[in-house]
Amino acid sequence: MGAHEVVIAALSVFIGVYLLTGNRRRVIYALYKTLPRDVLGAYRFVRVNILLWWWETQGLTVARVFTNYATAHPDKIAYIFEDREWTYRELEEYSNRLGRYFRTKSLSRGDSVALMMDSCPEYVGTWLGLSKAGFVGALINTNLRHDVLVHSMKAANCKAVIFGSEFKEAIRDVREKIPGLSLYEWSELPDTQCLEGAIDLNTEIRTVDPAALLDDLALGTPRDKLIYIYTSGTTGMPKAAVITNLRYMLMSCGVHYMLNLRSTDRIYNSLPLYHTAGGLIGVGQTLLRGVTVVLRRRFSASKFWPDCVHYECTIAQYIGEICRYLLAVPPGACDTKHKVRLMFGNGLRPHIWKPFVERFGVKQIGEFYGATEGNSNLVNIDNKIGAVGFVPLCAGSIYPVGLLKVDEETGEPVRGPDGLCIRCKPGEPGVFVGKINPKKIVNDFSGYADSKASEQKILRDVFRKGDRAFNSGDILVMDEFGYFYFKDRTGDTFRWRGENVATCEVEAVVSNVIGLKDAAVYGVEVPKVEGKAGMAAIYDPNNTLNIKEMADGVKKSLPAYARPLFVRVLSELPMTGTFKLKKKDLQQDGFNIKTITDPVYFLDHTGAYVKLTEQLYNDIIEGKARI
Repeated sequence: MGAHEVVIAALSVFIGVYLLTGNRRRVIYALYKTLPRDVLGAYRFVRVNILLWWWETQGLTVARVFTNYATAHPDKIAYIFEDREWTYRELEEYSNRLGRYFRTKSLSRGDSVALMMDSCPEYVGTWLGLSKAGFVGALINTNLRHDVLVHSMKAANCKAVIFGSEFKEAIRDVREKIPGLSLYEWSELPDTQCLEGAIDLNTEIRTVDPAALLDDLALGTPRDKLIYIYTSGTTGMPKAAVITNLRYMLMSCGVHYMLNLRSTDRIYNSLPLYHTAGGLIGVGQTLLRGVTVVLRRRFSASKFWPDCVHYECTIAQYIGEICRYLLAVPPGACDTKHKVRLMFGNGLRPHIWKPFVERFGVKQIGEFYGATEGNSNLVNIDNKIGAVGFVPLCAGSIYPVGLLKVDEETGEPVRGPDGLCIRCKPGEPGVFVGKINPKKIVNDFSGYADSKASEQKILRDVFRKGDRAFNSGDILVMDEFGYFYFKDRTGDTFRWRGENVATCEVEAVVSNVIGLKDAAVYGVEVPKVEGKAGMAAIYDPNNTLNIKEMADGVKKSLPAYARPLFVRVLSELPMTGTFKLKKKDLQQDGFNIKTITDPVYFLDHTGAYVKLTEQLYNDIIEGKARI
């Protein structure tokens, strides 16, 4: 074919494409624009799936993969904590001692053991050791107290609890409410006085043989339960989400390959280890892929960048609140002195994304999205500002996720005449779902320890008759290029200070504290602050509310992140025709005292509720108030 023929052929194709309808031209243009992203994403996605397929065919668990790596690289640094370096050999031996010790206890394979400790390498070694003995570690949120703590342990049917000495008071308060619960206390300091009736774990495991556990029965299979991680879900008290070995592998390795992490990297992880981001995705880089991770007991905004410089970190983890706190710290020499090339996490708001990157010089932001228990996860691999990830436009059969139209009042999916759910078009907000396929690791849904709670997260007859899908409960929006953006949460849960808050849990506490029957709790947006702050609307027509007693009560019964920041006292209670509280109307009103006439109170930094005045309201709106 001559040159002129090539030109004519090219023109013919161009004219043919141009004559297509506008929509088709936009689709072709979108495919063209996203091709490099999609090819790279597909390559990395395939690598993850091949690795998981190989591990499953070989019958490998997280413990086995870790032991294999520790055997091959015993002197490599696994974790760094407060300037102490833990090698793979040390972590392997610690977990072996603990596993061998618990094998001698009156526990059956598959039994759950609660774990309530501060972040440290021993925390990881403890649940890893339990898994080597055939037990399941239930990672308890260390903020929980009283009835919620009792519920969390019972939800996973825990037979024992391993707790740090700093939490002995919390355990003392609940021990009598869980009959038969065995207590094991761990302390960093020698000769610590243990809680009465608790076994000193440090002393017990010190002389145990550190040799590897090679019991096939105890180490289990790739699809066995590994740990429980607690999540509020969309309704109710905390739920124990089942994390199998393969689920742990998928989430850790998914982030590793999709964001191109390297075994030579050093990750800064200041997130709590009882959560998915810190304790699974972060910690898992060490256990499964040989990456050194720097652990911090608690997050500190002022120490974040100095720590990254001190430990020569190349990667750091975040949640949205962390990024805002870092921006609020006065500029310092370490802002750009660090070597961090990538930060990954979730919740970085679009309005601070660019200022954050520009100030701290981080070349890549790896924002990701996914529920702990869900099968629908997304990762942003190409720095698209504001996006929580993407799905190639032509990848529906390979990665079957989607957005469904929902009823704004009920949060339930809208169905068409055929009874199936209706997909959203680009730009339309909808609930994010993932089709369930137990045969594929990436599409499986392991659910919760409570089978009834698991069933509530499943939608049926979604894309076709007889299928099932996981309902994330989150509202997202997809653009024409396949990028997804987080919009809101459905149901009765909101996120504040990096924690999910179940409104019915807070409502129950508030009602007990104030002695009033009707109270509604919901999340409200506060300008320049990530997440939604808790607000309680209390029906008090007789004006009997003692706001000081309420402040004292919620302080005693709820962790700081779950305490309502605002209280609205109602003389009338807005109800629907079916006698349900109109939370949506209350939520839309927010705490705007310029449009509502009810008294509103604000929880100040002293822990007292003060009347929300116009001056205080303006300070909050302008970001001047301490929240």
